[in-house]
Amino acid sequence: MTQIPPVGRVVATELKPSTPHQFHFWTARQSPIGIGAIVRVEDADRVVYGVVTDGLAYSDLASPMYAVIAADSDPVAAGTEPTSRTEIRLYSAAVLRQIPEEPLQPVPLGPVWLASDADVVLALRMDGYTGHARATGIPVGLYAAGGLESPVYLDCDFLLGPEAAHLNITGFSGLATKTRAVEFLLGSIFQTFPSHKGSVAALCFNVKGPDLCFLDQPANLSEEDQRQYRRLGLAPEPFRDVHYYAPLKADGVNLNTLRTHEALSANTEPLVWGLREVLDYAEVVLNRDDIDAKADAFIDFLAERVVGREYQDELLRGNPFLVQSFADLEEFFRRIFDFMETLGRGAEVWKTHHLATIRKVRNRLSNISTRSKGLVTDDGASNDLPWGTFRDRSVHVLDVAGLDPLAQDLVFARVVSKLREHLERRDLGVDHVVVFVDELNKYAPADGPETYVRKMLLDLSERGRYLGLVLFSAQQFRSQVQRRVVGNAGTGIYGRMDPDELATPGYAPISPSTKIKLATLPKGELMLRHPHFTQPIFVKFPRPPVLNGREGIERFPPAAELSFADAVSRQIRQLDRRVSSDAILALVEGRREEDVRRALAATRRERPADVCAFFSACLGRRVNGEVSAPRRGIPALKRVDDSYGR
Repeated sequence: MTQIPPVGRVVATELKPSTPHQFHFWTARQSPIGIGAIVRVEDADRVVYGVVTDGLAYSDLASPMYAVIAADSDPVAAGTEPTSRTEIRLYSAAVLRQIPEEPLQPVPLGPVWLASDADVVLALRMDGYTGHARATGIPVGLYAAGGLESPVYLDCDFLLGPEAAHLNITGFSGLATKTRAVEFLLGSIFQTFPSHKGSVAALCFNVKGPDLCFLDQPANLSEEDQRQYRRLGLAPEPFRDVHYYAPLKADGVNLNTLRTHEALSANTEPLVWGLREVLDYAEVVLNRDDIDAKADAFIDFLAERVVGREYQDELLRGNPFLVQSFADLEEFFRRIFDFMETLGRGAEVWKTHHLATIRKVRNRLSNISTRSKGLVTDDGASNDLPWGTFRDRSVHVLDVAGLDPLAQDLVFARVVSKLREHLERRDLGVDHVVVFVDELNKYAPADGPETYVRKMLLDLSERGRYLGLVLFSAQQFRSQVQRRVVGNAGTGIYGRMDPDELATPGYAPISPSTKIKLATLPKGELMLRHPHFTQPIFVKFPRPPVLNGREGIERFPPAAELSFADAVSRQIRQLDRRVSSDAILALVEGRREEDVRRALAATRRERPADVCAFFSACLGRRVNGEVSAPRRGIPALKRVDDSYGR
């Protein structure tokens, strides 16, 4: 362990003393020490590990520090004496670990070595969760310094729970590789998550163009990237079990996503919701400024007694109401208004609900399908995520980049709530779910009104780990995100950052030299915080083995928007490639679009063995128009000469 020559020696003066948490050491000019390097100090029976946080250079021969170094140097030990009497390099290091840990004492004035692989494991306390039968280490990157390269592992108990959980990534847009870091880490989790911890899946919200649209497509990796994967013990391969969901466009048949190339259609399907799904989360889509407690009470009445149930009211209609769609709900409202009009001007209350409140709720609900057209359907047919059948190591991507903010909030709120409900009942299909949300500045800002989505994110970050629900989030400016959301993230990753962001109070504990390095980090290098690491560590990671958005668009350009009939034919053929396009086009020809959408939704939901026959049966028998012959008119009376018509 001590055969390699040391690179320097600890020094201490009255102005720069050693403490149990910090020490200073000098090195030769050609020493491979730099900011972020991990070093080891040995003296008698004590070993101290530290990470370099700052550096200074002296050229003053009369410097008191030089006198201390000159007196303390051992000219016999190679590499311990400064190479130049006119230049001294002094580094500051923060203590990572002391062995033994008690009693806690100042760092001894011993020689300093550059850390080896074994030293990195001990310095970062990774020996407690790696290298044994029930190891919980997840490779996150490579620590590199002085020509040495060591794998760094996160503890999955502190990444996915239950000890701690959640991950937050901060950095410049486009330069900090936030999305790439998440893609790499998810792949690492899927390959190394220990079997005794159960099963894991991921659910990602794609909110920016094609960012996450090609997780199932392999990328061309360089030899250097492949070497790093081998060093980390990982296989550079894309995700094997990926499912994409995207809302429809306004026509109800074309997908509102950039993932529309024919080669990508097999695992891409619509995300469509009806009245029931929307009403359960009315708080998200309704304007909270004018929806008061009275309106909430009427919405609860609709959800509990009307929608999806037979509701009988002899005064409104003899037959019971069966409200399953927005169209059915509009008919229900119309009956109420007609009934109230028959009672006269003094009638303002129906079943304890004021008429003005009913009109307000009707106006808000009736135009949701218009504002979120494509996501919310008016005919009641829906196509949802496979709740209860999530598979181990599966990835579900919801492409909501093309939706307006209101619809995005609805998708996020409903999906996360459903995940929580199923995990509480333990019937989701997996034990842990990683939810990835980008642009956290938008969904959980530090300032602004208290929205439903921000409350959900806060609840997820504070209590989700007990259920196995884990939040991976990313943003450009950590200081502008709700403090409790990012504060509950057990692991923090920092890419290249804006100097103005680094000047905010939240980064005060970071040394000036470390801030400078953060502001100039190259792609693929990150600063890492983790509960086991007492100080931030710099690591680099290889390129993810999946296509990024720009490359994916070039290789799989989006298809042109299809006509209504062709789009229906394409969706049917996704369910069964044996069906010919001509057969579907013949079935659709002359049909009402509403009937075709309803039959398509039913076929997609049931996924029958004979897709074409089922689709045809849902369409029903074609009713041909009849041309009626002109009726024969009544003949006119003959005219006669006499006045009596004889």
